[in-house]
Amino acid sequence: MATTTKTGQAFDRASLESVLKRRLFYTPSFEIYGGVSGLYDYGPPGCALQTNIVDAWRKHFVLEEDMLEVDCTMLTPHEVLKTSGHVDKFADWMCKDPKTGEIFRADHLVEDVLESRLKGDKEARGQKIEAKGEEDGKKKKKKVKEVKVVKLEDEVVKEYEETLAKIDNYNGEELGQLMKKHDIKNPATGGDLQPPVAFNLMFSTSIGPSSNLPGYLRPETAQGQFLTFQKLLEFNQQSMPFASASIGKSFRNEISPRAGLLRVREFLMAEIEHFVDPEGGKKHPRFEEVKDVELALLDRDVQLSGSTKVTRKPIGEAVASGLVDNETLGYFLARIQQFLEKIGIDKTKLRFRQHMANEMAHYAADCWDAELLTSYGWIECVGCADRSAYDLSVHAKKTGAPLMVREIRKEPLQIEEWVAEIDKKKFGPKFKKDGKTVETAVEALSQELREKLSLDLKNEGKISIAVPNVGDGKVELGSDLITIEKRSRVEHTREYIPNVIEPSFGIGRIFYALVEHSYWTREGDEARGVLSFPPTIAPTKVLLVPLSSHPDFKPLVKRLSHKLRAIGVSNRVDDSNASIGKRYSRNDELGTPLGITVDFQSVQDNTFTLRDRDSTKQVRSTEEKICTAIKNIVEGVETWEQVSKRLPAFEGQQLED
Repeated sequence: MATTTKTGQAFDRASLESVLKRRLFYTPSFEIYGGVSGLYDYGPPGCALQTNIVDAWRKHFVLEEDMLEVDCTMLTPHEVLKTSGHVDKFADWMCKDPKTGEIFRADHLVEDVLESRLKGDKEARGQKIEAKGEEDGKKKKKKVKEVKVVKLEDEVVKEYEETLAKIDNYNGEELGQLMKKHDIKNPATGGDLQPPVAFNLMFSTSIGPSSNLPGYLRPETAQGQFLTFQKLLEFNQQSMPFASASIGKSFRNEISPRAGLLRVREFLMAEIEHFVDPEGGKKHPRFEEVKDVELALLDRDVQLSGSTKVTRKPIGEAVASGLVDNETLGYFLARIQQFLEKIGIDKTKLRFRQHMANEMAHYAADCWDAELLTSYGWIECVGCADRSAYDLSVHAKKTGAPLMVREIRKEPLQIEEWVAEIDKKKFGPKFKKDGKTVETAVEALSQELREKLSLDLKNEGKISIAVPNVGDGKVELGSDLITIEKRSRVEHTREYIPNVIEPSFGIGRIFYALVEHSYWTREGDEARGVLSFPPTIAPTKVLLVPLSSHPDFKPLVKRLSHKLRAIGVSNRVDDSNASIGKRYSRNDELGTPLGITVDFQSVQDNTFTLRDRDSTKQVRSTEEKICTAIKNIVEGVETWEQVSKRLPAFEGQQLED
């Protein structure tokens, strides 16, 4: 998919990836041993950028929303993930080439092949298409993926486009049918593929030296938060609603990792579990603050019609119309967009896509993904799901733990209900070993059925109820064994299992999308890449550049560096022999937003020039004013435009070359 930079240039992925690897933002893990697909190490600027993204996330959510942060273990016993449903349901569909042994993820294979055919159709029709460039080893040459130039029938093009719009909604059997229908084979060999089968994505392990406690590396950070719910509720003084948050590594054994940092096997997640009372309609007390935030929404009905056209509307309107299920879910969608914009994501490359039925997680009542447009297409970077009461319910049922809220009612509640009572002295001898099963069936009778059975008992002196696995599946109870009557009671307390709204952030994917959205090159000098990170999250905030190696500059540089660090501003010195323009240029690649030049005038009057990365414009002022301006820009108090209006412009020596 062709994308452009912020300046309207055609995006060159090969150029960006060369910068990222050369400047050590990240590198393949175990590279000298040949590497392992889906595993990457972050270098110094990558670590700093990731840390700053997480720090911004903490401030935006944990601090501002007063969340309770926890750090739970990554090792998870089998029984926990069996109860949560991950052991049985946390899977993707894979297919295998029986001759070569090559494994493919079925939905990605169908997607790639159909997109390739559509590109061939466009080329055959004379439409301009952009080939994706990739860096080939150490040689900077472009490899163009071969696209077979074939003109397709109009109805075939329409069918392909509709299939791609619904690709996330197909199950394994349907993907197999698509592969058969569209004659999809191994792209490399043309060999036949076996039908898709489910592959569980969790890494299994064992806990303890005897290996008798099976476990997994967690696939998400959520389960630890659910299991500590009762303790968090107590810590929060039994007050509802509240939210917990967790930041940590998760692991998924991806079938065929691809697209660099976008699909990896070990990754950093930041997840929120917002516990809410379902009886209140899942209202949010701060919804009014965000109701006018406009979002680009792609709902499930539009996708099922074969379209990917988004609708832009305020979140308040989307919630009011029922498009977004409730206020709390809508509130977090708006807050997610605000966070992504704050760290530098291009708003025009952001949309929220609603999950379709087949792709909905087993626990979700509604779910929207924040997707970011990259050169790889639209990539899910944040999921925001209404998990209902699923997780707390299944863990409470399995363990007997009271994962619920008990609260005093403001006004006592008068309740009238039909009560069924059995005579246990007669019941045991009558049913013997089946007594407990029959008793459980009686307790499970609904209020409506109890009312009807009370009339039968009164008129006929007996009733018949369904009890599976006992006799012929029905049991007859006489009035000597059971009574059913309407009674009143007053309830002073209420017990309920909270529902959960869960925003889940893939930090690595956000990291990569941010890098793509921030990258551009200067007009007329395409070799000079620039990463326009916002100052708040840039890996290094200030570059200190002495004009030359003259000894008079060293004490000034040292003093400036110390002063900036004292006010919490990261900086680095480049006193190499390269020209000032080249020194600034290579730090533009690192995303450093500001630069201070130390020259001979600095020695004379203690004034310095301050350079802006994006515009390359400069101002000149005293050390104190320059440091204050830097601190304000880095903390988001002022912008460069505001600083440049109040500090004198520097029009002297040309420092760029």
